[in-house]
Amino acid sequence: MRLKNCHNFHDYRKLAKRRLPGPIFNYIDGGADDEVTLRKNTSAYDKVDLVPNVLRGVKDIDLSVTVMGQKLDVPFYCSPTALQRLFHHQGEHAVAAVAEKFGTMFGVSSLGTASIEELRKKHSTPQVYQFYFHKDRGLNSAMMQRAKDAGVNVMMLTVDSITGGNRERDLRTGFSIPMRLNARGLYEFMSKPHWGINYVTHEKFKLPQLDDHVDMSGGAKSIGGYFTDMLDPSMDWDDVAKMVREWDGEFCLKGIMSVEDAKRAVEIGCTGIVLSNHGGRQLDGSRTAFDQLEDIVMAVGDRIDVIVDGGIQRGTHVLKALSRGAKAVGLGRYYLYPLAAAGQAGVDRAMTNLHAEVLRDMQLMGCQSVAELSPDNLIAN
Repeated sequence: MRLKNCHNFHDYRKLAKRRLPGPIFNYIDGGADDEVTLRKNTSAYDKVDLVPNVLRGVKDIDLSVTVMGQKLDVPFYCSPTALQRLFHHQGEHAVAAVAEKFGTMFGVSSLGTASIEELRKKHSTPQVYQFYFHKDRGLNSAMMQRAKDAGVNVMMLTVDSITGGNRERDLRTGFSIPMRLNARGLYEFMSKPHWGINYVTHEKFKLPQLDDHVDMSGGAKSIGGYFTDMLDPSMDWDDVAKMVREWDGEFCLKGIMSVEDAKRAVEIGCTGIVLSNHGGRQLDGSRTAFDQLEDIVMAVGDRIDVIVDGGIQRGTHVLKALSRGAKAVGLGRYYLYPLAAAGQAGVDRAMTNLHAEVLRDMQLMGCQSVAELSPDNLIAN
């Protein structure tokens, strides 16, 4: 299989699996425990059908949306994801470039492998900075100030990861940062020499958002250890409210799933929430974001921007989420597989696929703009 033969999510996943060592592919691909939630994130979209209208004059389609003050040309964006340099040496640089081409947001993780400053200087498209709440309150303030100085548009605090999920695929291969592979994991790396050559002949792997604060080079901190040792499980709403005031700008909570929590986010001054179960990587057996979307939009959708992520694989999934009231949808694995498969060229092709699907599906739905999508477009099957 080659990139030119990739036409959908599953094609890019297959190509990524062929090109990545097993431990790295499974880090992207896997979820927590029995991976029930991971599977449900996509199957949830199958429980409702789209109801199209015809003869509506759909020659010109407007896909633009405004999310947390950011004007986007398309109703989907590249969610922040960690360790992108591991998947392909172009990492965040590739994703940011493609996001800019399509006029949409991209996110940078505190576990990202390119600096927020460097990406901000190179790309004019809106940038989200996703970070975690650390036990060291001074570190939290320093990271926010750094993001503000860099010109980050939206601060996004992940609230569903105060400890790491039980990702058994990683346990089986010994995957960690820095690498501490078992025999099975080492064999997988040896079987994919092209990845190894690519990795050692390009820019050195680093975590620039954390380099000044956390020593992850000496072997003491795996990714799981970072979540367990560095993050603060005592974080509460008062802590977050202080951060919202300190940031004094567009502030989003990622990992909201209950109506009650959505209401609290409004009360403390957040401008956006991302309904998310972390791609099925945290609490297995949790409800899907799409299934919670309707109730949360009804409760707070007129007071805060509601975004949804998890399981998006098709343009029709995007339309179903927008019809239920999401302002936009976040993509994760959707761009990570093509990134791993072919770098920027892969991400570009995948985003081109999705853009074409959404545009075509809007025409088939008889909608000229995203604003025309509504719950009337959906019916439970």
